[in-house]
Amino acid sequence: MKRLCLLPLVLFLAGTSSALAQDVRYNFAREVDFTQFKTYRWVPIKGEATLNDLQEQQVRGSVDNELAKKGLKRVDGDSSDLLIGYQAAVNTEKQFTSFDTGWGYGPGWYGPGWYGGGGMSTTTGTTSTIYIGQLALDMYAAGTKSLVFRTTASKTLDTRAKPDKQQKNLDKAVAKMLKDFPPKVKK
Repeated sequence: MKRLCLLPLVLFLAGTSSALAQDVRYNFAREVDFTQFKTYRWVPIKGEATLNDLQEQQVRGSVDNELAKKGLKRVDGDSSDLLIGYQAAVNTEKQFTSFDTGWGYGPGWYGPGWYGGGGMSTTTGTTSTIYIGQLALDMYAAGTKSLVFRTTASKTLDTRAKPDKQQKNLDKAVAKMLKDFPPKVKK
């Protein structure tokens, strides 16, 4: 199953219809003052499968671009306000589709009265595998190393999407994931 996690992540959010919209969720530590965070650096999450270099650049690039819009600056040294890591996975689900021919005859009104005849109908079924990509982005306060913000996205994958479409959808997903960052605490 771990090998499946290493499928190209850019496929992760490459759907083609509104029925395949990303499911995005987030949560945060309400007691944290997010205005104090000005810088961040990337950290690996222990025990998680790593992506290849190309995928790593694409994920980090999308997140870096979105955080820059929010006023955060990426630093490479040990001094940062936030530590950011991600987890990526691809899961599978089975989909069963059935089709009934509807051909035949059955009880109903026929001629001079009620007719309770029998009939024949054929139902056929197919199964297919659906790939669901997931991306989780975790942000930790550097001083305490405590989780302060987590956002996740999941989406049905279009394994035939071209690289440009894949990148566009990854960027779109990351924008949705960080839409509510920094969170506004209601008092």
